[in-house]
Amino acid sequence: MQKFIEMTGKTEDAAIAAALEKLGLSREEVSVEVLELAKPGFLGIGGTLAKVRVSYEGPDEELVEEPVVQEAPKAAPAEQEAPKAEDTAPAEAPAAPEKSAAAPADDDVSAKIVDFLTGLLSRLEVNAQAQVSVDGEGNYLVELVGEGLGAIIGRRGETLDAIQQLTGYAVNRGQQKRVRVRIDAEGYRAKREESLERMALRVADKVVRYRRNMTLEPMNAYERHVVHTALQGKPDISTYSVGVEPNRRTVVAYTPGENR
Repeated sequence: MQKFIEMTGKTEDAAIAAALEKLGLSREEVSVEVLELAKPGFLGIGGTLAKVRVSYEGPDEELVEEPVVQEAPKAAPAEQEAPKAEDTAPAEAPAAPEKSAAAPADDDVSAKIVDFLTGLLSRLEVNAQAQVSVDGEGNYLVELVGEGLGAIIGRRGETLDAIQQLTGYAVNRGQQKRVRVRIDAEGYRAKREESLERMALRVADKVVRYRRNMTLEPMNAYERHVVHTALQGKPDISTYSVGVEPNRRTVVAYTPGENR
């Protein structure tokens, strides 16, 4: 049965982390609604804590059921930033990892990728090698192979994203024709995409059940695109994004009659 707790913290992430620690659950096992955003105040004075509601499935005897809220469909509030094209339109979103077959790469670009990553990983004291291939679209796919690569993946893949961005800058510097470089380690990106899709469907079911919008944790543009895509065509559901990077969030909204 559905249960929830409310928790505060200096930031939204801190409040979520405190709730997860108290519940003994992982982020994938809960859904989060941000009730109040943190406000730092002036010189640390007058600020307010972030407040979140964390929903999860619990046993019947400890049930604290979330109330069903009968609300009319709401558009994005006026004070919130309107949805951006890269969030809602697949054509504008960052390209997903290509599913087409890839062949090992042995050209100047792949050599530059390997040289840059070898130097970077050496400075980071990470024992890993870069295996480069090229897919049918000409994108360079890099798999970092080694042991204990969790440190270069980072929280929600943030470190891996940074390494990917730096590699792209190094490879494309001074070049007229830009190439896309995608870097993965330990199959993280495919696992993360599957996790996001499952989470999006679970949250959408709760939004319809309780007839109230839910706001997800901050995600990068590609991860928001995964959520939007997973929920396209789902009855009574629409999605949009609010906020600014790096704290831009996806809202899963209850919109009766949508996609029917």
